[in-house]
Amino acid sequence: MPETTRPMSKSPNAVAAQAYEVAKRSLPSYSATHSPKLYTQHQLFGVLVLRQFFKTDLRGIVAILKDSTDLRKILGLRRVPHYSTLSYAEKRFLKGGLWPPAPSRGAESSNSCAASAGK
Repeated sequence: MPETTRPMSKSPNAVAAQAYEVAKRSLPSYSATHSPKLYTQHQLFGVLVLRQFFKTDLRGIVAILKDSTDLRKILGLRRVPHYSTLSYAEKRFLKGGLWPPAPSRGAESSNSCAASAGK
């Protein structure tokens, strides 16, 4: 197993805070000028990073966020996004090349994302 030179965290709060800060430095607040502005891209990115951290699906991370006031506070969420909002954001981030497909999603899922992106 390759060694990492960066510090790793097992704390979801630390991961959420770090992801949120990175997104604030590198992403615009909203994806379009006429977006509903309920959630910033920073918040959605942080939620999707937590999804990978917990190795869960979109509905699973929504349930975790509903139960965790600390994570919602760190990400500045007044309410928990619907899983479909996260799905659209994830497709938008993947299309922009923000991160490679996670191995936890498997080949079927990455193929379906690639197929739906080509439509």
